[in-house]
Amino acid sequence: IYTAETKNRFKIVVVSSDMGGTSDPYVKLKFGGKEVFRSKIIHKDLNPVWDEKACIVLEHLREPLYIKVFDYDFGLQDDFMGSAYLDLTSFELKRPTEVTLHLKDPRYPDHDLGSLSLIVTLSRRESEHREATMLMRKSWKRSSKLQNQSLRLYDLHRKAQLWRGIVSVIVIEGRDLKAMDTNGLSDPYVKFRLGHQKYKTKTMNKTLNPQWREQFDFHLYEEQGGIMDITVWDKDAGKRDDFIGRCQVDLSTLSKEHTHKLELKLEEGEGHLVLLVTLTASATVSISDLSVNTLEDQAEREEKVKRYSLLRSFCNLKDVGFVQIKVIRAEGLLVADVTGKSDPFCVVELSNDRLQTHTVYKNLNPEWNKVFTFNVKDIHSVLEVTVYDEDRDRSADFLGKVAIPLLSIQNGEQKAYVLKNKQLTGPTKGVIYLEIDVIFNAVKASIRTLSPKEQKYIEEEPRISKQLLVRHFNRVKRCIMVVVNAAYYVNSCFDWDSPQRSLAAFLYKPLLRVAFSKHSITTIKLIPY
Repeated sequence: IYTAETKNRFKIVVVSSDMGGTSDPYVKLKFGGKEVFRSKIIHKDLNPVWDEKACIVLEHLREPLYIKVFDYDFGLQDDFMGSAYLDLTSFELKRPTEVTLHLKDPRYPDHDLGSLSLIVTLSRRESEHREATMLMRKSWKRSSKLQNQSLRLYDLHRKAQLWRGIVSVIVIEGRDLKAMDTNGLSDPYVKFRLGHQKYKTKTMNKTLNPQWREQFDFHLYEEQGGIMDITVWDKDAGKRDDFIGRCQVDLSTLSKEHTHKLELKLEEGEGHLVLLVTLTASATVSISDLSVNTLEDQAEREEKVKRYSLLRSFCNLKDVGFVQIKVIRAEGLLVADVTGKSDPFCVVELSNDRLQTHTVYKNLNPEWNKVFTFNVKDIHSVLEVTVYDEDRDRSADFLGKVAIPLLSIQNGEQKAYVLKNKQLTGPTKGVIYLEIDVIFNAVKASIRTLSPKEQKYIEEEPRISKQLLVRHFNRVKRCIMVVVNAAYYVNSCFDWDSPQRSLAAFLYKPLLRVAFSKHSITTIKLIPY
């Protein structure tokens, strides 16, 4: 097991991505198909200086470190600005080495997109290497020792939650916002973004001092907190919305388990935004291997059953239950790559909780053998399991999806689910094998049913559907053809293309003229009398 330390010193970008001739760049580091680091965003700069350090744990050096640079676009899909590979086998251990990488676009390899400078230090983690070796040696011994190894692994995995806590935000009000409309007022709304999570408030019409009083939650993925981006917009019907101002909240500066009232001054605009922000610890979701199975441990199962027993019906009403999903394998998936294979990974979603497996490369019958656990907030929620094909420089391709209501689950039953299309209206190719267990408190579930359904704020980036576009185009085409054919039909009556049709039109014309004359209409009105 190795540790790679990278430090971003500076970067020069030749091509800008924003209309203003600048960019808002940030850097992603990926290893083994997984994102292992994401830098902060440097706004409006073509020569940004990050001066950040990333410590990455690597199991081997066979794969290069994949580095991608993006231009951050709030509310839109971030623009790709270039990528490069870092070969880790060429570095000496424990020796800092400065490296300059030239960014390229795989689609246009001749284009120069700038450069990225790093200082890389590669070292070997001796303590973890000895621990991994000892675990491997234990696995070769008697089967009685496997149980101790699983318990040891379980303790390690239980501490490694996918996210570190929850950020609860209450949008209170805006003060003295900039007037964007001709009437001297605005129709403001606010957009929030933390990583891939987004939230948008409702629009307050015709005011410069809006009162939102809205509450929502974000998941906190980074130990240090991360940056929450906030932008305020003016809603314009039929036109592009006007930008009012922006601000940021550095969550690393806020203490946890405490509510902070923030009055933020809007940059690039006028006015202030008033928020209440609370950071709380969370242990509601986790991911581990099949060897680390919570419910197969009798003590853990008894603890879960006791936690959601009827005797604890009025303790923490929001904690309704617990669900464990084993994602075992898939078979017969769609071919997504030109090689006749796919690079599938699986995403498991329950309301706003979202976890994913690793990617199995060049395989149509992948085996993941992962266990996911979620806390259930609403027993009427639907568990969604989606399979994607990973593409290095593009968004992932959809391969199939299943939706499973929690109330329909049979505990402990391994079942093959047929993958369906995005709308869940018909099957696609392939099946996925899952084993699901649900434990919940019926009283809490009944009380939760009376509350509004939780709003889902983790949404995919909007993409244009080619099928929907073709369907709408054909619909418009058919409407136009109906009008054109009707015009041809009327014109043919006067051109004597068909004597019978023209004669009928000649006879009907005086009848229609008489029927709709003023005297006829007056006579028709007198009939009831």
